Amino acid sequence: MSQANIPNISPVTSIKTDQTVTLLLASIALEELALAHVINAEAEKLQFALGKLKPTKTKLSPKKLSASNLFAINASAERILQDVIKKEMLLQFKLENVLDLMDMKPQP
Repeated sequence: MSQANIPNISPVTSIKTDQTVTLLLASIALEELALAHVINAEAEKLQFALGKLKPTKTKLSPKKLSASNLFAINASAERILQDVIKKEMLLQFKLENVLDLMDMKPQP
């Protein structure tokens, strides 16, 4: 996946409101992208455990797993996805705050 291009910000810089809003929106987008990668990794983990992942160049292959092992893997994925949902809620609050900031800025 490609990396986003965030401008270099030195600690002693003056940032205008428009730039602040843009940077805040970019940070939200980057966090959303990171969460998408986490979700994809969990999906691939489950697919691999079930033997449904397409073969890759690596020699790894899933072992025969017991039902208890599959339940443990599923519980692990569930915990990760719950944390992703929590982070999504925080990002929603952050986005709402940024939108409020956009409404407060003076119109030219």
